[in-house]
Amino acid sequence: MPSYASSAELTAEIRRRAKLFAAEFEGIPEGSWDDVPEGADRSPRQMIAYQLGWMDLLLGWERDEQAGLDVVTPAPGFKWNRLGGLCEGFYAAWAEASPKELAAAFGERVEAVCDWAGSLSESDLFGEQRRAWASSTPSAWPVWKWIHINTVAPFTTFRAKVRKWKRAAGVG
Repeated sequence: MPSYASSAELTAEIRRRAKLFAAEFEGIPEGSWDDVPEGADRSPRQMIAYQLGWMDLLLGWERDEQAGLDVVTPAPGFKWNRLGGLCEGFYAAWAEASPKELAAAFGERVEAVCDWAGSLSESDLFGEQRRAWASSTPSAWPVWKWIHINTVAPFTTFRAKVRKWKRAAGVG
């Protein structure tokens, strides 16, 4: 996993990877957003819904902790070793959204995460045990790692999934 020297470096990488990920969806016909051709494991809609769901959780953990609430990670009723139902909820939440709405929501969430990360002090972003939600698992990662694994990392790996989907669907 890479490391970052500052919040500016982290947010620049989030934006860079998000832009590359979003660009992969160009040229996908609107009527194909729910297709899962043989050789692909998710539809384009599901791939974006997955990203939206995790960014919403990340922002929600922070919002709830700052409001003095107890934060349950990954989400109430879900365990880290059983995330299938959680992902299904992400898909259902965005099932009726148009590709344009999905793209707009993705851009909004990316900016919200970047704004939040940029607002944190360096000690809150890179220090140990600065947030209860970030310390709620045995890994007890600093906040920056949670941000990375819920933005940069999946934006990068899902680019390949979109390309694989395009090949399987004969698009592009």
